Amino acid sequence: MSLRRRSLLGGLPGLLAACVPSEVPAPSPPGAAQAVLGGSPPAPPDPPRPPVPDRTPEPDYRSIYAAITTERFSIPAVNLRRIDPRYLRREVAYPRADEPGTIVVDTAARYAYLVLQGGRAMRYGIAVGRDQAFNLTGDAFVERKAAWPNWRPTPEMVAREPQRYGHLRHGMPGGGRNPLGARALYLYQDGYDTYYRLHGTVEPWTIGTMASAGCIRLINQDIVDLYQRVPIGTRVVILPTDASVA
Repeated sequence: MSLRRRSLLGGLPGLLAACVPSEVPAPSPPGAAQAVLGGSPPAPPDPPRPPVPDRTPEPDYRSIYAAITTERFSIPAVNLRRIDPRYLRREVAYPRADEPGTIVVDTAARYAYLVLQGGRAMRYGIAVGRDQAFNLTGDAFVERKAAWPNWRPTPEMVAREPQRYGHLRHGMPGGGRNPLGARALYLYQDGYDTYYRLHGTVEPWTIGTMASAGCIRLINQDIVDLYQRVPIGTRVVILPTDASVA
């Protein structure tokens, strides 16, 4: 598989040094200066303000990951006990300056972010490729979207694992057993199909791991949510494994 890769460069932080005096004068007793000047003692300082609590409600994951029965094929409920809670969908603060509407894939941390307004993002847990050499990096664009997509392994996949993919060389129709799951977003670079997709999975317990053949897996309920939020032409930034959003 021939991929067009782009490297992302980061800056190196500078080093700061601070000096302190070797002797620190003893503090004056409270009100000493006022006594000398004949004034009244100062008012006590205001107490420190307590930190503002995070009022973002905890998502109702039982509802978010419940079975979906209104689709052409049913999507089963997710067994939440088999997934690390860190990888469940939630809105979070977002530190990067990407344009709202951009999808940012953090392969190192196993997250995909849909950038929102006001320094926020919707964060989804993902699974990435087992071999880092087959992971796409750089900028891409969503040039095609499909619900319950057909799937066909690439010739390279068939050559690497003929026992696993050989019988599927002519493809598999969309459905509940299809490896692409309920939705797929097809990624293009410079107008060419990269053969990489953001897609659902029939193995939600693999989210947060390096388990795919190179594409980016999401829980079916999550890819359905992302699919309906993004249009054709959406920019996708895929960070290399040595870079991370955090």
